[in-house]
Amino acid sequence: MKSAVETLNPTRVRLTVEVPFEELKPSLDAAYKKINQQVTVPGFRKGKVPARVIDQRFGRGAVLEEAVNDALPKLYQEAVEEGELSPLGQPEVDITELKDNELLAFTAEVDIRPAIEIPDYSGIEVTVDAVEVTDEDVEKSVEQLRERFASTTVVERAAAEGDVVKIDLEARVDGEVLEDGVAKGIDYTIGSGELLDGIDEAVTGLEAGGSATFTSELKGGSAAGREAEVTVEVTSVSARELPELDDDFAQMASEFDTLEELRADSRKRLERMKRYDQATQAQEKVLDELIGLVEVPIPEKLLQDEVNTRKHNLVNHQLSQMGMDLETYLKLQEKSEEEFETELKEQAEKGIRTQFILDELVNKEKLNVSQEELTEHLMRRAQSSGMSPDQFAQAVVESGQVPMLVGEVARGKALAVVVEAAKVTDSNGDVVALDDEDEDGETVEASAEQQGEKRADEESGTSED
Repeated sequence: MKSAVETLNPTRVRLTVEVPFEELKPSLDAAYKKINQQVTVPGFRKGKVPARVIDQRFGRGAVLEEAVNDALPKLYQEAVEEGELSPLGQPEVDITELKDNELLAFTAEVDIRPAIEIPDYSGIEVTVDAVEVTDEDVEKSVEQLRERFASTTVVERAAAEGDVVKIDLEARVDGEVLEDGVAKGIDYTIGSGELLDGIDEAVTGLEAGGSATFTSELKGGSAAGREAEVTVEVTSVSARELPELDDDFAQMASEFDTLEELRADSRKRLERMKRYDQATQAQEKVLDELIGLVEVPIPEKLLQDEVNTRKHNLVNHQLSQMGMDLETYLKLQEKSEEEFETELKEQAEKGIRTQFILDELVNKEKLNVSQEELTEHLMRRAQSSGMSPDQFAQAVVESGQVPMLVGEVARGKALAVVVEAAKVTDSNGDVVALDDEDEDGETVEASAEQQGEKRADEESGTSED
């Protein structure tokens, strides 16, 4: 077999392949055998029809077509390997010549990964928010814990802000009660803002047995985004009582003996969370800087496939689970369809660039993924999917997605390498050391690498084959 590669543009090539006819013999034999099993010829047992009879009865052309269809995938793959190409998606194949007992010639056009030059990235500098935990932050955290231990007592008076009311709701659109617009026995804290706009004003001042009607835009369900007339009936009013902020509360709500120990622990937890947020912010900014340094041509078909995939996932998975269509979603987001499509294309372009760049970095830095790293990543993915590790692992293996997981881990490691090489300072001008250990012996950098896997996966969820 002879093959040649013609570069059509930085992301597309044309393979020209010529195959001597003798190389088609295995496929010809397979074609005769397949046809033999499918036809019946008087005077011959099934499967024992001679090749010359098949040619006479059904035509040599039918045999050649079957043989070529069998041989093409293998011949194409050999040409790809010979040309050291990284194809994206399926090729467009055109048989240019087929001479019986002489020659098969065909061309195959296919998108390929572009050649990417990774420049020196050690000069990347980014600024992130400083880790600052104020006394106000600590008190807010303790107050949230205090809210969790609040008790309620039914009272015989009008409802006021902070009270918990048990309510029944009924929503009407155009005078008709919605099938999914009726709810009973909902506990709602007045002022929490957790339900419909306007409900706080409607229930404030009502006693048990009282009702009110108000207009509000529905946030979900079959009529999401539409104005509805909502009737709310209060069935009970309960006052909330917060525990005193003292050592007794600390002992009840935590493993600490004193309120000051609880506050100190809250401060440490908030600092740790802000350090993780800082590391994530560093990743995002470093990745943006890296993308800006590298020229990445993008195959148009791959880009369109990625846009379509992202749109399909949004409409058919995320929005459908919320009982919402795209039109309603765009209305809530206050975006036109054109703005949405532009934004989606920009996200897809960034995702493809991210994957190409990080994959090239994996090769350049010779990064490998250990079994331990893969297992840890699998455990995290299983947890986020709501499946047990065993179930998730089985699903990954059965669907052939192990290479995808390996790629996610490798790209996370590649991003961590770039972040480590970059100069990261905070808004106070201090250098941020991501390799500092916390009290548990874990570095923020290690956590950042795990977040990097997630970040790289989110950015590079491309639909390439």
